[in-house]
Amino acid sequence: MRPSTIRARFRQGKAARFACMYYPTAMMPAYAAKAGYDAIWLETEHNTWDRRELQRMIALHHLAGIDCIVRTGSRNATELYHLLEDGAAALMIPLVNSAAEARQLVQAVKFPPLGQRGLDGAGLDNDFFLQGTEGYPAAANNETSLILQIETPEAVDAIEEIAAVKGVDGLFIGPGDLALRLQTTIDWTDAKMAAAQAKVAAAANKHGVAWGRPARNAEDIAAMAKMGARLIAHGSDFGGVASILAAGGKTIAEGLR
Repeated sequence: MRPSTIRARFRQGKAARFACMYYPTAMMPAYAAKAGYDAIWLETEHNTWDRRELQRMIALHHLAGIDCIVRTGSRNATELYHLLEDGAAALMIPLVNSAAEARQLVQAVKFPPLGQRGLDGAGLDNDFFLQGTEGYPAAANNETSLILQIETPEAVDAIEEIAAVKGVDGLFIGPGDLALRLQTTIDWTDAKMAAAQAKVAAAANKHGVAWGRPARNAEDIAAMAKMGARLIAHGSDFGGVASILAAGGKTIAEGLR
């Protein structure tokens, strides 16, 4: 089984660095790997991806030597571990609000003794059964990650219990949804947002679980790292297109004055 670049970073006590992909962009995994990223998260919660597009993109991550994180809105156990069989190194699940939900997700995506994931072994993650399944369940538990998104006041209130669930590998704050529900802005100097982040960080650090959120700039990343964050998301194809076209439009306008 392919070793996870994210889990390797965690074992070294380092942060995992990843960008977001909104739309299937074949070149992005290779360029991300060259730029020093450990993974890309595929945004399938808010965007429509064909199943074959997902499989192809995950395979391109394997080719580039970095992890593929899939953010999915599904809670269906078969759909979740099918993504892992297709070679996803991590699943990011939005809007997890309780320890009971966390335990259900662990049951879905971890093999015994942690969970009840169904065993097949004929997918990309197990090299299409070339070596059978001996050692595969243990390797899968060790080399895949379950990342739960903390996006509501209820989740923040229950964060100690959520972080304590065995089999949870990461907690990822969703700033947009959290700010919306806290009735404030996405500003980490805001008292409500700062307090929520501090609670998530404290619980994650206490229970040995990675945590993080999207970061805006180097100063933001440094502040997160100081608090022990190990899931650092920065950059996306959406943002790249928006910025390069804005700059390109300005260049054209200047040239045609």
